[in-house]
Amino acid sequence: MRFSRRSFLAGASALSLPRRSKAQSIEAAVHCPVEWAFTSAKSYSNPFSDVDVDVIVRDPDGVELRIPAFWSGAQSWRVRYSPAKIGTHTWRTVSTDPSNTGLDDQQGTIVAAPYAGANPLYRHGPLRVADDHRHFEHADGTPFFWLADTWWMGLVKRLRWPEDFQLLASDRQRKGFTVVQIVAGLYPDMPERDPRGANEAGFPYDAGYSEINPAYFDRADVRIRHLVESNIVPCIVGCWGYYLPILGVEKMKRHWRYLIARWGAYPAVWCLAGEGTMPYYLSKQPERDSAMQKAGWTELAKYVRSISANKNPITIHPSSSARTTVEDPAVLDFDMLQTGHSDRESIPNTVNKVTRSYAAVPTMPVVNGEVCYEGIQEASRQEVQRFMFWACVLSGAAGHTYGANGIWQVNTPEQPFGASPHGRSWGDTPWQTAYQLPGSAQLGMAKGLLAKYPWWRMAPHPEWIEPHWSEQNYMQPYGAGIPGDLRIFYFPRTGSVNHKIVQLEPGVRYRALWWNPVSGKQTDLGTVTGAEEWHPPAPPIFQDYVLVMEKS
Repeated sequence: MRFSRRSFLAGASALSLPRRSKAQSIEAAVHCPVEWAFTSAKSYSNPFSDVDVDVIVRDPDGVELRIPAFWSGAQSWRVRYSPAKIGTHTWRTVSTDPSNTGLDDQQGTIVAAPYAGANPLYRHGPLRVADDHRHFEHADGTPFFWLADTWWMGLVKRLRWPEDFQLLASDRQRKGFTVVQIVAGLYPDMPERDPRGANEAGFPYDAGYSEINPAYFDRADVRIRHLVESNIVPCIVGCWGYYLPILGVEKMKRHWRYLIARWGAYPAVWCLAGEGTMPYYLSKQPERDSAMQKAGWTELAKYVRSISANKNPITIHPSSSARTTVEDPAVLDFDMLQTGHSDRESIPNTVNKVTRSYAAVPTMPVVNGEVCYEGIQEASRQEVQRFMFWACVLSGAAGHTYGANGIWQVNTPEQPFGASPHGRSWGDTPWQTAYQLPGSAQLGMAKGLLAKYPWWRMAPHPEWIEPHWSEQNYMQPYGAGIPGDLRIFYFPRTGSVNHKIVQLEPGVRYRALWWNPVSGKQTDLGTVTGAEEWHPPAPPIFQDYVLVMEKS
């Protein structure tokens, strides 16, 4: 099929970005996306691939950035830019068709003022990796804790706009989630062009992936924009990994150029692909596909970095570790893990992968991007969610990623997702039930507890408690903290507490408390001082507990 080149912009009117069709002087706020358009003086048979338009922006200090523009339908090309500095920015367009006077050598200015709103993503600026290469922070240095939810298919029409999408975003914002993982139209667990992958405007591409459907991305725009307005960072997953052999590297580069042009001005994170080296479920040449994908995603990572003017952090969702999903881990900004969906049987793999990634070179933040979705296989309930969060974070992770079975695939009571290509379903729990499972609220409370302390300065310190977890017993406590300032321990079991806190610093007074990870209720234990070790009393309830020791 050939998509019509009429304007699709009516479907994106809720985007609420400033737009100037003949912009010469554009007003903007620092770290806020501003958008303007150009009208082509020529027609093209395939505007998506026949011509490229870039906007060269010179900031007030004379630094130049090259911003890709995107075809938005009919004769219209648009650009989005997020100024990082106060003052006057000048811009000019460069087209691969210099004879097109509507797209080439257009010029103007952007006058950027301070942001006066309350959204922390705009107030503090986009994300980056901190200088310690252990955690994330905003552009102004404010630490950012990664607590992600997983909405792989959140752009499909089963999650209706606006009512469903806004309800789920509001719930996650209220609980303290800061990131949502969402796939840009080329989905897992279904064949190509499966009707389950369509949104209100259809599919993102024609059958040959040569022509793009701007209307699909107009509908996606309002959702991505709403996440940002809800103080939630979109982690944009470009596709599922097995689409690379289908499209090839050059078409995948064009796909990623379009995503960056659409969403690079937002405080977004780039995830190159989901399960990057996993071949298609029914592939007849899985080893060849996997090798091609590993090499291809390495090349794509370099390409994405080269055209991503705002330097959005880059990773790839793996079957195991992002580091091993590409040929050179240095092309990534942070390591993402996937460690299993087998309830408590996934604990050893989870803890081992986090600790090994934390110790690996090059040093980079590590986040578990997929583990034990709540309710998957009628298991992995809230107590497993709490364990995975605390074991990962206290082992050095820069945050944690949650998922609920029923949300990632957007089951509805009327339309469950159904079978994957391998022939079986992951379950029919509707997302309306799954979003209310208790694990999401309990992880939000856990993040809230850490936010009271300088969590970004913490490092793993299992040696501060005896006995502590080991490869012989993963159900012993986990510990982390800041020497002389803060100690936090997670006790997976407190049936018979016979542990001692050791290596206490002489002269340091700690205020100690038990914190209930189910309810958030705390029990004050008074002051600990004057000894090199301390035996904490038993908590009031037989369950997992968090012990906090803060310098008094």
